[in-house]
Amino acid sequence: MSIVSAPKLSVYIIAYNEADKIEAALKSVAWADEVVVADSFSTDDTAKIAQDHGARVVQLPFEGFGKLREDAINACSHDWVFSLDADERCTEIAKKEIIKIINDPNSLDAYYLPRRNYFMGKWIRHAGFYPDYRQPQLFRKGALKFMPDEVHERYEVVSDRKCGYFKSFIFQIPFKDLEEMFRKMNRYSTLGAQKLNAQGQKSGMFKALAHGFWALFSMYILKLGCLDGWPGFIISLSSFESTFYKYAKLHLKQKGLDVFIHNPLPKV
Repeated sequence: MSIVSAPKLSVYIIAYNEADKIEAALKSVAWADEVVVADSFSTDDTAKIAQDHGARVVQLPFEGFGKLREDAINACSHDWVFSLDADERCTEIAKKEIIKIINDPNSLDAYYLPRRNYFMGKWIRHAGFYPDYRQPQLFRKGALKFMPDEVHERYEVVSDRKCGYFKSFIFQIPFKDLEEMFRKMNRYSTLGAQKLNAQGQKSGMFKALAHGFWALFSMYILKLGCLDGWPGFIISLSSFESTFYKYAKLHLKQKGLDVFIHNPLPKV
């Protein structure tokens, strides 16, 4: 009589200079069979903190979020994979649902998890920030493939069955302060411009302004960010800035003006 072993779970966390966030993320999944931290050569203590908490650290060069996630999945050892970002926290109720799913032979192949985002001490219920599904975060290894996109990475669910949705939720703290919000806006707008350029899209300053205003209107009015008070306004304004600068950076790069060097300077 053969003994069927219980399914095992790998958790992967992608990280770069997340020393101030990753410890809480690691503690929230310490119960998993394996935790893999895909670090992109952080210059702070991210890797050391991960190792101190028993995680296996793999160093992967950052060549876009899509390739990074695909390589991180390939580094996982077990049949089930749970994706957790450094600014996310697995909750106890999500843990119980994960364990139930991976031990059920009739489970689906991939699942979305709702995320409760907290900003300025408040749960952001609107502005598209709840349930805020990203890619399926729990899946059988081999059931999710990522495209090599720089940011807002596309993915394919490799299954003939539909995806499931969790009843429980996890936490996310997308910005620890306004300074981090500015840094992310700058980084993601640059990566977004690179992605648009690779797709052959064109831009102009009026187009950048129009897209920026639409992002603000969509998030603050259509998605009811206005009901989240000042946090909702700041998040919506950040969406305007990120979108505007994404298209502005694309336009300037296509015009050869992405570096503001005037040589020679005009004579006066």
